[in-house]
Amino acid sequence: MRLHNRDVRQDVRELGALLGDVLEDQTSRSAFETVESCRRAAIEYRSGERDSREPLVTELEGLSPHHQRVVARGFTTYFELINLAEERERVRTIRTASHEGTLDDSLETAAEELGEADIETVRQVLDDVLIEPTFTAHPTEARRKTVKSKLREISTYLETLDERLLTDKEESQVWRDIDAEVTSLWQTPQVRNRQPEPEDEARNVQWYLENTLFDVVGEVYDELDDAIDAEIPGDLEIPKLFEFRSWAGSDRDGNPYVTPDVTANTLERQRSVVLEQYREQLKRLSGVLSQDGSRIDAGSAFQATLEADRERLPGSARTAEERYPGEPYRQKLKLMRERLRRVGDVRPGGYDDVDELLDDLEVIAKSLRNNGAESVVDAHVDPIRRQVATFGFSLASLDLREHQAKHTDAIAEALEREGIDYHGLSEDERVEFLTDAVLQEETVIDLEDTAELSDDSGRVLELFDSLADWQTEYGSHAIDTYAISMTEEPSHVLEVLFLADQAGVVSLPEHAGIDIVPLLETEYALSGARRIMGTLFENEAYAQALEARGRTQEIMLGYSDSNKENGFLAANWSLYKNQRRLGEICADHDVTMRLFHGRGGSISRGGGPMNEALLALPNSTVTGQVKFTEQGEAIAEKYANPRIAERNIEQMLNAQLRARKQAMDQPEEEVHDEWVDAMETMADAARQEYRDLLESDGFVQYFEEATPITVIEDLDLGSRPASRSGERTVEDLRAIPWVFSWTQSRCILPGWYAIATGVEAYLEDGGSMETLQEMYDEWPFFRTTLDNAALSLSRTELEIAERYADMAEEELRDRFFPRVSDEYERTADLITEIGQRDQLHTRDWLGENLERRNPYVDPLNMLQVYLLNRTHRTDIEERTLRLTVKGIAAGMKNTG
Repeated sequence: MRLHNRDVRQDVRELGALLGDVLEDQTSRSAFETVESCRRAAIEYRSGERDSREPLVTELEGLSPHHQRVVARGFTTYFELINLAEERERVRTIRTASHEGTLDDSLETAAEELGEADIETVRQVLDDVLIEPTFTAHPTEARRKTVKSKLREISTYLETLDERLLTDKEESQVWRDIDAEVTSLWQTPQVRNRQPEPEDEARNVQWYLENTLFDVVGEVYDELDDAIDAEIPGDLEIPKLFEFRSWAGSDRDGNPYVTPDVTANTLERQRSVVLEQYREQLKRLSGVLSQDGSRIDAGSAFQATLEADRERLPGSARTAEERYPGEPYRQKLKLMRERLRRVGDVRPGGYDDVDELLDDLEVIAKSLRNNGAESVVDAHVDPIRRQVATFGFSLASLDLREHQAKHTDAIAEALEREGIDYHGLSEDERVEFLTDAVLQEETVIDLEDTAELSDDSGRVLELFDSLADWQTEYGSHAIDTYAISMTEEPSHVLEVLFLADQAGVVSLPEHAGIDIVPLLETEYALSGARRIMGTLFENEAYAQALEARGRTQEIMLGYSDSNKENGFLAANWSLYKNQRRLGEICADHDVTMRLFHGRGGSISRGGGPMNEALLALPNSTVTGQVKFTEQGEAIAEKYANPRIAERNIEQMLNAQLRARKQAMDQPEEEVHDEWVDAMETMADAARQEYRDLLESDGFVQYFEEATPITVIEDLDLGSRPASRSGERTVEDLRAIPWVFSWTQSRCILPGWYAIATGVEAYLEDGGSMETLQEMYDEWPFFRTTLDNAALSLSRTELEIAERYADMAEEELRDRFFPRVSDEYERTADLITEIGQRDQLHTRDWLGENLERRNPYVDPLNMLQVYLLNRTHRTDIEERTLRLTVKGIAAGMKNTG
């Protein structure tokens, strides 16, 4: 059976040719020939037909500013189209492997592994697993929303060409439509003319939830249901396994533009969207459930709910009976749609909560089953029930986040009016004060009184005052988590508990309306995990809050800042060790831990294949519940295409089901002391080398001169500022522009620097290569760490990076670039030796990907270096420079 009509080479060739035609039509023959000349020169150098890049550099530098802009736009647009071709190839691979039964990490393979256990174990695994992808507004998406929309249209046309049998005339019409979209894309500004606002970011996240994931999740449940039925005897009910969350519109850390109005508007818009989705689903279901009431027995339970709705909505009930006489299911669905319409309305009769909607769907399902319509339930009712269970009335629950210092300052200012010097208290005194304040019945501060407070402190009190209203209006589940950035002391967590208590969101011991989530990201916080969490678990007030939340503690780990502070190898080891330590602390206090992995899109910020990451977690930390961030361009790559989105969700679920079963079988994984000692030696040496590089005199200046950081800081990527205070230090710079800058210069230092130094220190200390190879073969953590580093090494191009280094002062360039390049070469050699292979990476597709892309990224890098070197750029040169950043990001398929 032939599934596809095309392959990736044909897509690349024909899209490239079409772009060439559009470029010539929209500019000139001369401009087209210029782009072609640059393209050929880059390819010929990469293929060995030219000895030097200098002819390419000379040509680029000799172009007029207009032609330079055409070159930048031509290669940028090329990458956007080629990314669609590669996305289509991913879909082909998934469909073909699924058809042939060779798909790795499938739900069938997970079910086979679960089938080895008894049914009670399988039921426990399913009950334990809850996966919570959390979409953030972190500014790493370089493309405009308008551009993404046009690319989605082209993607749909490519699917039509690939998967449908078309006549010659039909195929010609499809290509005409693609031509029109590419022409429109060429005429559309690539660079934003304004900074996106927080609500723009929230709408962007909402698009993926509404247009892709809402439908995909139900399909994944169906696949798992079928796989479980095929492997495991007995009737197993599949519980809720996914829940989507978002920071877009609610993350305040470093972003003063996220106001209570922004959050309120996000909550309202998301509720409206998901309720409309449910109404549409019920309307479609009404087209199916046309059963004649005189020929079936709907049952007393169903009839009771129908009568209750008639009493609740008498006017709508009369309309339903007139429109659907003798059709009880359609009458019921009509009233259910009306109840959904009245959620949040001043009119009575709306659903009070999502459980009421689920109860109605359940009573319909039971009635249908009792009338022999099991297949109707499976095909039409159960998918809606699963959507409702997953998305609730909020589409995605919002997490709040703020920096701990803001809470401390706000409380200190508010308490100063009460005659209390909070800043002057020691940590133990703060803990004691906050505990007593939470446990007493009387409030201590008036959240509504923000007069004479600083703007930041006033915003903190206003937020908590608004939180109570939001939970009343939208339900506590719509916004029930509060993450605290840079948590380093127990008091930082108790401060949020105190503010929530003052707002009435917490009323102990009966009620705690939020999960309070410490974000541990510094080495001080991670190494002090027992001090922080142990103090909290033993604290009288916090223990009551924890009890009210089902004794589940969410703890967030910051991958980005940990890497920026310690370097790749040391950060990964620290995170691994401290995850195990946190697992032990929670187990000691009989608390269920839910780890929240603050992962970025790039390898250095915790990125990489999610299924491999989940399977590499320490067994003692795998409780079944897991949460992780999805950021920037990674959201589009994973969730824009429905088939790829389904595959990502399937892989996550496969990994988490297997990991949970493995953790139940073997609560403590076998990690030899010799391996731990080796990692300690390597991590210590790597951290020292990394810190020495960052703290070397002149390194910050070198970073500023040898990367496009100054341009990146001015890009309108997101609503949040690039640095925390505007200071030019590595510590102050946010992790995203830090990684973005190195990625642009093709020296992806944050993803591998100091690994060689660490490994060599271990070998010089008496360690053996055989032990490292054994660790790689048998320890998922070590293998995943090195494989991820290999991906960053493979994408690094030192020849290109050297061009950027040449922009720095000669003394700085001679001091730092050889040091970096030498570390690169040694790291690459050691990783291939440890992995016992001939090439850095283990993925064949990556080699093909790099071979296809690199020649086209090179001209953009050369042009970017030239423009960065110009001290006085014209307006058109400035726009071209910013466009090269977009193009390189598209070519690397990565920003930060």
